[in-house]
Amino acid sequence: MKDISSVESLNVPEGVTVTLKARNITVEGPRGKITKNVGHIQMDIQLVKRSKSQQVVFTIWHGARKHVACLRTIKSLVENMITGVTKGFLYKMRLVYAHFPINAIPGDGGKTIQIRNFLGEKFVRDCPMLEGVTVAMSDVKDELIISGNDIEKVSQSAASITDKCRVKDKDIRKFLDGIYISERTTVVQEEV
Repeated sequence: MKDISSVESLNVPEGVTVTLKARNITVEGPRGKITKNVGHIQMDIQLVKRSKSQQVVFTIWHGARKHVACLRTIKSLVENMITGVTKGFLYKMRLVYAHFPINAIPGDGGKTIQIRNFLGEKFVRDCPMLEGVTVAMSDVKDELIISGNDIEKVSQSAASITDKCRVKDKDIRKFLDGIYISERTTVVQEEV
């Protein structure tokens, strides 16, 4: 069944500016600027200015169930962009090993990371971070901190590090060595 229209709206917080042009969404805030192109999804995206605030309104006309599901996806995408330019995203990863201690060395000002001695191998794994993402060692032993404004790039960089440390040709139930995500949070913490 098709509805005539399905609508979702999102309030834009103060200090953040949202610009729309032909389904190119640009969000600018105190931490920087993120641009995403959602031209592949047919929907109306409008910026409605209220007396004190702005609102982004997403509308799908005559959409079937699968098409209407895209509405919430794009709304969440813009929400994450707003969170990114206000608070930023921070992923914590732990180096897990049973016998051979893994050495992780951030290089190039946090743009790459070298992984050495994984399962005692001499091979050096080099993992570049995506644009706008930095990696650093934490004060805690065997912990990495990956931070940036774009959640897609931060999470993809973390996934790339995990993927570089996959155990091959062994029983993965026994060989649990690797670098795994332990916590997902924001760079700017809210005070409780």
